[in-house]
Amino acid sequence: MPYTRDRQAALVALLLTLLVRAAGARAATTDSPIASGEAITVGRAVAIALQFHPAVQAAQAAANAESERVGEARAALLPQVEGVAQYLRATDNGIGSATYLSEPGFPRVPSVGQHRNQLSDTFNNYLAGLAAYQFLFDFGRTHGVVTQRRAEADAAEARSRLVQLDLVLQVTESYYDLLAARQIAHVFREAVEQRHEELQQAEVKSQAGLKPQIDTYTARAGLARANLELVDASNASAAAKITLDNAMGLGESAPEYTQSSSLSYAAVTERVDPLIKAALTQRPDLTFLIDQARAAGARIDQFRSDYLPTVGAAAGYSVRGQEDQPGNNYYAGLIVTWPIFGGFITDHEVAEAKFRQEAIEHDIRDLRQQVVLQVQRSFLSLQASVERVHQAEQALDASRVELELANKRYENGLGSIIELDDAQQAFTRDEAQHVQALAGFSVAQAALDRDTARGLPTIEAAAQ
Repeated sequence: MPYTRDRQAALVALLLTLLVRAAGARAATTDSPIASGEAITVGRAVAIALQFHPAVQAAQAAANAESERVGEARAALLPQVEGVAQYLRATDNGIGSATYLSEPGFPRVPSVGQHRNQLSDTFNNYLAGLAAYQFLFDFGRTHGVVTQRRAEADAAEARSRLVQLDLVLQVTESYYDLLAARQIAHVFREAVEQRHEELQQAEVKSQAGLKPQIDTYTARAGLARANLELVDASNASAAAKITLDNAMGLGESAPEYTQSSSLSYAAVTERVDPLIKAALTQRPDLTFLIDQARAAGARIDQFRSDYLPTVGAAAGYSVRGQEDQPGNNYYAGLIVTWPIFGGFITDHEVAEAKFRQEAIEHDIRDLRQQVVLQVQRSFLSLQASVERVHQAEQALDASRVELELANKRYENGLGSIIELDDAQQAFTRDEAQHVQALAGFSVAQAALDRDTARGLPTIEAAAQ
């Protein structure tokens, strides 16, 4: 069939589409910090998350913004210098102020006027000068603002570390969930292979008249069930990878990769009391509230300063005039402002600040109790996970022997296909539970590291 213009256009469009998709795939691979097929450890996964996850970046940007507010508050302690230059063409009625726009530090001054036609004659008016103001002291308000901003910046940094700490736990859990899901999928693939062998064995024995035909159908049903379980396990593995990709902050740009960390466990040799003590000194959320209490205390100092005057020094110089008659002016002196009475607003502001600080102090005590509870609970979960691994190992060893005996009995014509099917199901179930128990230990360890705030130093060291 000859090519028409429509077919040529369709082929060109198809070719362009394939090129665009290929370029997009190459870009996704290039943009990803993980190479395709790379084997990553759990530390590497967490380091990637701390660098690329939007939540970490947002929290750090917010902390940086709060840090800049310290400089904004500190600027009030430094000299404030203003410069001005003006030229106006205007009338001069001789009874008002000279024709200059008001600027800070440059007050308008009277003019004697030019005594001409005051309604229509205009004159050149010019002004140039510098003015400076230096804060001296105000009994704590300005320094209190600086202290408050510094405490708020520290609180924002603590909040950023809390985001990182929670992300470490999320990535660690996702990593070991994926590792367990992949191993469980491998367990079910082996079970499918075993079921194939059982079906072949049953068909041979049935055809030879050594076993009834029902053995063949029983084996086929067992194979179908194993395939169904494999489908679910494979889907769980794919979903676990998506979860880890998202936790690392990669999303759709994540390539296929393997995992080099392994599932293991160890005896718990730590004691809970030192862990609680460490958590009470290292938890970022506690640090955040303590910094908030510092900021509230600084606000109390700010409001109290309103009972007393504010003192500053001012100086300035200007040259101004009309036509060719310039005048030089300068000033220097002290400025004292004192709010004598403001309707008791200062009393209420001080009382409000005290109550807010008191509320934060209650929050601190409440959070300390929660920290103790969380560490104790995580420690118990870690101990229980070790015992769970021990029991899973014993069950797996027993079911492995049970399956071997059931196989031998069926081969020798002493056992039934039902006995073999039950033994195979038990062994597959126990093997999967053993994998889950090992993963549970790693997740429990990560939860304890999060509750004691030990996760961040470890991960920061791994990222270097």
